[in-house]
Amino acid sequence: MTVADEDPKAKAKAEKSSGGLWDTVKIVLQALILALLVRTFLFQPFSIPSGSMEDTLLVGDFLFVSKYSYGYSRYSFPFSPGFIANLGGDDGRIWEAEPERGDIVVFKWPYDDATDYIKRVIGLPGDRIQMIDGVLNINGTPVQMERLREEEGAGNFGRAVTYYRETLPNGVSYEIRDNGVSSADNTAVFVVPDGQFFMMGDNRDNSSDSRVPVAQRGVGFVPFENLIGRAEIIFFSVDDGARAWEFWRWPWTVRTDRLFRTL
Repeated sequence: MTVADEDPKAKAKAEKSSGGLWDTVKIVLQALILALLVRTFLFQPFSIPSGSMEDTLLVGDFLFVSKYSYGYSRYSFPFSPGFIANLGGDDGRIWEAEPERGDIVVFKWPYDDATDYIKRVIGLPGDRIQMIDGVLNINGTPVQMERLREEEGAGNFGRAVTYYRETLPNGVSYEIRDNGVSSADNTAVFVVPDGQFFMMGDNRDNSSDSRVPVAQRGVGFVPFENLIGRAEIIFFSVDDGARAWEFWRWPWTVRTDRLFRTL
């Protein structure tokens, strides 16, 4: 059959089918590119795998972290491209803005520069941080603590858990969880170096944070370059032990009271 002999209607139908397929491919590609741009430059989702920030963040929480809050370093991008560090100068960041005391921050663990950690910013460069009898001291002054409640048998080995409201010098206030006597209740004075930050978990007796040196596989001081972004909102949450993708178990495993909770 020659071209002239082809059925015009069949030809038009084939062209329409081909064009429709290509339009679908273009839409999918555009959506993927948009999602990649949003994840890289604006918001990245993270899940909470451990209890170091309880009860502010629970195992099974899913949250969005703003990537733009502190500018960008090589850790802000996939595969951690080294040229970003060269563009950023001494602090390894571009368009940088320092975190505020009390921010909840996702960062790369200084021990391996690969594992993601989430803690609260307690100490800024130049600060002197110390724990005395379980009370946080910043620059020689104990922070304000208000006892809230006690839960019997809720801690490790059946210990009681006491909750306090801790208020930092800049007015940021949040709950902390105290499981009892801990080796981290009394520490030496930590002087935060320039360009680094002191991080702590809200679950004070179950958090490997800046109170533990990097050499002991703790967090130690966290370089500004290692910061990925600030935690903004919990967009989804499931019970500890449940899997988010098991939609057939919804709504029984979904913590509806935690959905869209700002941090």
